[in-house]
Amino acid sequence: MPELPEVEALAYHLREHAVGRTVTRVDVASLSVLKTFDPQWTALHGLEVTAAGRHGKHLDIGVGTELHLVVHLARAGWLRWSDTLSPVPPKQGRGPLALRVHLGGPGFDLTEAGTKKGLAVWIVRDPAEVSSIARLGPDALELDRAGLEQALAGRTTRLKNALTDQSIIAGIGNAYSDEILHLARLSPYANPAKLPAEALDRLAEAVHTVLTDATDRSVGQDAARLKGEKRSGLRVHGRTGLPCPVCGDSVREISFADKAFQYCATCQTGGKPLADRRMSKLLK
Repeated sequence: MPELPEVEALAYHLREHAVGRTVTRVDVASLSVLKTFDPQWTALHGLEVTAAGRHGKHLDIGVGTELHLVVHLARAGWLRWSDTLSPVPPKQGRGPLALRVHLGGPGFDLTEAGTKKGLAVWIVRDPAEVSSIARLGPDALELDRAGLEQALAGRTTRLKNALTDQSIIAGIGNAYSDEILHLARLSPYANPAKLPAEALDRLAEAVHTVLTDATDRSVGQDAARLKGEKRSGLRVHGRTGLPCPVCGDSVREISFADKAFQYCATCQTGGKPLADRRMSKLLK
């Protein structure tokens, strides 16, 4: 899933390549991707791309003086830039293509792999009209130590869940939360409301370090290389069974119905493996 660093890099790429160009046509290959019906996508035709930014993990493309094309890439969505787009309209419901934006020769595709669809596109006059943006907590890159403490105050959910809850902190997903917790030497199951001051210090520093480093690595890369760049910078996420780069212990995994997370027991939980309910059920 694209998270804050990758979305920031995509916004940068669009600022460099799309801003100043005119939308000549929008092709909708999957009507289900559109979550708004007024304005219609044809309202973008003939307007200039004026800005590109983000709100948490939402990509915000300013078009003309009043409209925004807002995109949430979900788990398997992606933005693919092309210097030369095919002028032939795509067939609806065929392949991963969901929406194509022509910019007078070049342009970009919004695609989504797999059968579970979550890619979402809104055309709005104000990004705050998108309910998932209106609910966002403070941006993770803008949080200092005091802001992090305030965001976590009174939260009794697991720390891993708090970090990935976009209404608490915006921009962190499954992968970077694993990296942050590993760097901060904190258990994914820790209680956010009971973190001692020293642990909060480590967590605030880890949030800043992990996201800043990932953003610095990503910004300026071609959109096609961002996924590989993300994977290359991960130390524990997606590395189940491999040695922890800090202590050499095997990276462990906790699995759920639709996702998994990784951690190092030696670095994060005092050497004690976390309970994996999925495995416990299998062993009964």
